Amino acid sequence: MTTLIDTFELREALASSAPPRLLDVRWSLAQPDGRADFETAHIPGAVYVDLDTELADIGDPTRGRHPLPTREALQAAARRWGLNDGDEVVVYDAKESYGASRAWWLLRHAGVAHVRILDGGLAEWRVTGGEVASGAATVEPGSITLDWGRMPVIDADAAGEWPSHGFLLDARVPERFRGEVEPMDPVAGHIAGAINAPTAENLAEDGRFYGRGGLGERFADFGIDAGDEVAVYCGSGVTAAHEIAALEIAGFHAALYPGSWSEWSNQGRPAATGEQSYSRLGHPLPAERMPKAAARRQAAHEPTA
Repeated sequence: MTTLIDTFELREALASSAPPRLLDVRWSLAQPDGRADFETAHIPGAVYVDLDTELADIGDPTRGRHPLPTREALQAAARRWGLNDGDEVVVYDAKESYGASRAWWLLRHAGVAHVRILDGGLAEWRVTGGEVASGAATVEPGSITLDWGRMPVIDADAAGEWPSHGFLLDARVPERFRGEVEPMDPVAGHIAGAINAPTAENLAEDGRFYGRGGLGERFADFGIDAGDEVAVYCGSGVTAAHEIAALEIAGFHAALYPGSWSEWSNQGRPAATGEQSYSRLGHPLPAERMPKAAARRQAAHEPTA
């Protein structure tokens, strides 16, 4: 199944004899609870999903700001949303698919095979003439049984070692990666050897993902080839899921470091600052001081006299 569904395809699917289940995952760091927005306007038939309480197990800061929920907790939530085994699911949020991507990744991780992200979210739905409903939503509880562990996951130790054999992408904004600001976590900086690949660069101005070709070029520019080992982290494991969705669209597979920088920094692990220590621009370190994958990346971009 493809990663994305557009608004026109969704309208056709909703009018079919087996419409998909709709999950509204509106969330942002500034406004984590999107329920009020949901009750103001949502796609008819959608159920609201609370990212902080249903798609995370918040508590111990040394596990990060959005640790993965347990299988049991997510299964109970999915049944509240009305999901049954074999259901097709479409997830969406306001526009940019950050919250939706977290739901997409978690459901994939839990063995839900037929789940897609509505490209452009509610904003694109409305722009293309989609109707909206208001008020709270209730559904008949489902009976889905989740099959946990279907997506690759790494821990902090593996993340620290990853640049020695693969590509570790940091999906945060450049100023946080460089360590110039850190509005949420104890220490500023990044994991040594990581490559800054800001999540916002996966999207066009209308909030839709760039296509396979554009995203493929983006990740190839980092030196990533088919078969390379790729892992992704962000601040707390939310926007990293968006990066993994973009990688899937481009034809690459990647592991998630769920604890991300919030776990890493809360555990007192070392922080690198500044630009990444290797680049196709500027004056990169010599190959013997680089991670293997990074050295190959530089060599691929070196001019030939």
